[in-house]
Amino acid sequence: MSQEPNDNQGAESEIVQLRFDRLQRLKDEGSDPFAQTRFDRTHHTSQIVSDVEQLDGQEVRIAGRIKSRRGQGKIAFADLYDPTGKLQLIAQIDRVGEEKMAQWKALELGDILGVTGVVGKSRSGEPSLFVTDWSLLSVSIQPLPDKYHGLQDVELRYRQRYADLLANEDVVEVFKKRSMIVREMRRILDGRGFMEVETPMMQSIPGGAAARPFITHHNALDIPLFLRIAPELYLKRLVVGGLERVYEINRNFRNEGIDTTHNPEFTMMECYQAFADYYDMMDLTEGMIRDIAQVVNGTTMIQLGEREIDLGKPWKRATMQELVHEKIGVYLTGHALIEAFEKHIEENLIEPTFVLDFPVENSPLAKRKTDDARFTYRFEVFIGGSEIGNAFSELNDPVDQAERFAQQARQKAKGDAEAQAYDDDYIRALQYGLAPCGGLGIGIDRLVMLLTNNPSIREVILFPLLRPERSGVNSSAVSEQSYDIEKRALTLKWQGGGVYEYRGVAPELYIRFLQSESKGAFANEQIKGHFSERRVA
Repeated sequence: MSQEPNDNQGAESEIVQLRFDRLQRLKDEGSDPFAQTRFDRTHHTSQIVSDVEQLDGQEVRIAGRIKSRRGQGKIAFADLYDPTGKLQLIAQIDRVGEEKMAQWKALELGDILGVTGVVGKSRSGEPSLFVTDWSLLSVSIQPLPDKYHGLQDVELRYRQRYADLLANEDVVEVFKKRSMIVREMRRILDGRGFMEVETPMMQSIPGGAAARPFITHHNALDIPLFLRIAPELYLKRLVVGGLERVYEINRNFRNEGIDTTHNPEFTMMECYQAFADYYDMMDLTEGMIRDIAQVVNGTTMIQLGEREIDLGKPWKRATMQELVHEKIGVYLTGHALIEAFEKHIEENLIEPTFVLDFPVENSPLAKRKTDDARFTYRFEVFIGGSEIGNAFSELNDPVDQAERFAQQARQKAKGDAEAQAYDDDYIRALQYGLAPCGGLGIGIDRLVMLLTNNPSIREVILFPLLRPERSGVNSSAVSEQSYDIEKRALTLKWQGGGVYEYRGVAPELYIRFLQSESKGAFANEQIKGHFSERRVA
């Protein structure tokens, strides 16, 4: 069967064409693998490996993908992988017959099989399945990535995550841990009496955070809508309505830049607890992250690059003003304090640290401190130089909230795209009475980065946002480069894919880049996804 090349892939490679031809032969012979609708398996591979003594001599049925094979003649071996692990298959001509043996030898790496066989051990003592029959359930047209080198091209890994998962078992483990993290977070919150809810992802007024929203349009109602930047205002409406403990694990969308800690589409957990304050949220945050680490990794010790951090020790608590004064010797307030914190303090907060009492200027939803109205009952928690969570003693005074919304609206009118809009309905909700309330948001993606020792958010999101492939970077070749040592900015011209600037690249890394055998490969592995990036041409 001849397969026409598509625009993205160009001409089909010889190996792909041979596999298309093989598929057509199977169909012509009445053995279309895609005609199969299901397969009943009795065991997974890990069960057979762990219980091989008890299962010895028993017939079982397993299913999975062939990733390696060896042997010729009257005996052949293959490794079958399923989500639990792998198992050696042994096909012998005296068990399956000549016709089946010939079919076995025609299998390709990547084919998916349903296999019937007898459990036993090979001569070397390896748990194995001695094949008696099998069904070809799906064929692999595209060749699997090289088993020894895996899939190394960083952008290709993100773009073709399916191939990445097939090639790199450590990537699979990251996403298994991600699932465990979310499941454990739910268990903790459910155990504390929180109720999981769902709030709108399309909103007529974007609110709950300082961010630029994505805009869409509802045709039937003929109104503009915004993808939510945060669920906060809706969740607090529910607390007003008497749901005293609520949480949502939610997708948020912010029309902002992409770097190692930001993806425009990301996952958050936000929870709100009536009759609590930000001290309660600190205790919840510290206990929850510590417990999740223990369950997921079996220890409260985490590896962060070359550093080890013990989440089991009490976490530091200090005000933003204290931390800045300790560093530069000056007491600041307002925007000056925020700028000094971001410049001098933030990236150096390696050990778990609660940074307390943010200025009111950048905390329009947090309650003012009773002893100093210039500051609010707000904290952010930092680990490894990155913000993991954000919490308030929630502002529940409708008059104060209305004034702050009005100030935000004035900023928006002056061109601040991230300022919050005035939300009349939320003010009306507060006028019904919001109990004293603690609120907390934790970035799931950053928490997964933390607990899996991954430096880039793209490594913990299955399908991070990328440019469309037709206009994407040709990630195999760098045609030009320049370096600004003062700004530590490396500019790369990708062959056929635009010009990008990467900020924060150390001179030593630039020298290694120049000395590398393949600048494209080095940039993909060591630069892309690891530094703040922007397109300049």
